[in-house]
Amino acid sequence: MSVSLSISQILSSLQSLQDPLIIETIGHKLKADDIHIQGSTVSVRLTPGYFLTEIDRKALQNQALNLLHSLGVTEVRLDIVNGVQKHKVQEGLKPIETIKNIIAVASGKGGVGKSTTAVNLAVALAQAGARVGILDADIYGPSQPLLLGVKGKPEMDKNNHMLPPQSHGVWVNSFGFLIEENQAAIWRGPMVVQAMNQLLNLTAWPDLDYLIVDMPPGTGDIALSLAQKVPVVGAVIVTTPQDIALLDVRKGASMFQTVNVPILGVVENMSVHICSHCGHVEHIFGEDGGKQLAEKLAVSYLGGLPLTMSVREQSDSGVPIVAKSPDSEVGVIYQQMARKLMLNVSNLPKDMAHKFPPIVVKR
Repeated sequence: MSVSLSISQILSSLQSLQDPLIIETIGHKLKADDIHIQGSTVSVRLTPGYFLTEIDRKALQNQALNLLHSLGVTEVRLDIVNGVQKHKVQEGLKPIETIKNIIAVASGKGGVGKSTTAVNLAVALAQAGARVGILDADIYGPSQPLLLGVKGKPEMDKNNHMLPPQSHGVWVNSFGFLIEENQAAIWRGPMVVQAMNQLLNLTAWPDLDYLIVDMPPGTGDIALSLAQKVPVVGAVIVTTPQDIALLDVRKGASMFQTVNVPILGVVENMSVHICSHCGHVEHIFGEDGGKQLAEKLAVSYLGGLPLTMSVREQSDSGVPIVAKSPDSEVGVIYQQMARKLMLNVSNLPKDMAHKFPPIVVKR
């Protein structure tokens, strides 16, 4: 039986193709040039804009065959082109040359697990295949050196730029490296913003796909100034389900929206407690508050994290839970969050500024 296939038919059928790990649609990333037909065999080239595994490729190939089977397709050959592109930042700012995408991780208030979320997302992104850095911008409570188990001050290169140490696959720099361990940082807002810019721009970052910025908590002058001056592609908001945290998160979301920074997703920390002895499930801080907030804000809900002893223990030991136990319940949740974050970044407008040569008018 002869099969008559058209590229438009195939593209239409593959629009519902989904990322196997997070069950999110990625079929919209396919273009006509990505489809080649030879008899009843269809070759597909997928460029997701992030990193997929061989297991993902096989699952997507099977998905594609199921979607195309009714058209008479008997075989699908799927080629995945992994990689990350540079995306657009705020108007008036320029992306940093060696960093494709800077992502702010913020919270409306302290004590919601922002830094722990930031470091585990960074490590999960690195585990997925990305080149990742983390910048600890929380001047008054820098915790990334402890969370990543890194001590001492960074070495300097010949240009007098700091060389960020690497831990668990992530390059890191922090205010915590620049002040003594028990010393308080008694700096006013303008000094903090200036120091932050120096920390960002005077670090010899390698070529990175993502730089995670662990922001100061709250929505004060410091957080607002950083949101305005750091060329970020978007922000992740961390909250707990309780009403007081959600109230502050709305303010944080409003701050980013005011400076035209897209919100890439909401993370609900401490969403549920499961007793380690009896397995009893208890919503100590409320239920689904972060998820409902994401729906109200019309932004992505990256996921909810249970309140567990292992996360605290691993954080204190300098080995993030996703590095120590990637196959644990919490480790898998962080991997899913990282995948959703990569997808959401890949859907942002691309940075086109570097594609246009400067125009010189001669008289």
